[in-house]
Amino acid sequence: MTYTLIAVSSITYAMKAKRLLNNLGYYCEIEKTPKGLSSGCGYSIRVRENSSYICELLAKSSIECKGMMSVNR
Repeated sequence: MTYTLIAVSSITYAMKAKRLLNNLGYYCEIEKTPKGLSSGCGYSIRVRENSSYICELLAKSSIECKGMMSVNR
């Protein structure tokens, strides 16, 4: 399975992003950010959909994407 981690600036923004995306019908989860992705709070949202589009949606709601990482598991 392939998914993308999108780093955000705080756990508060991670929770806001999850709520926003879930309300729009997108599946996402919050997880700890792997070292090396971002120097922020250490939390990311995990998405399966088009990550660039997801970042656009988040930006429209004033949630900044600090970094992205594709993960294969």
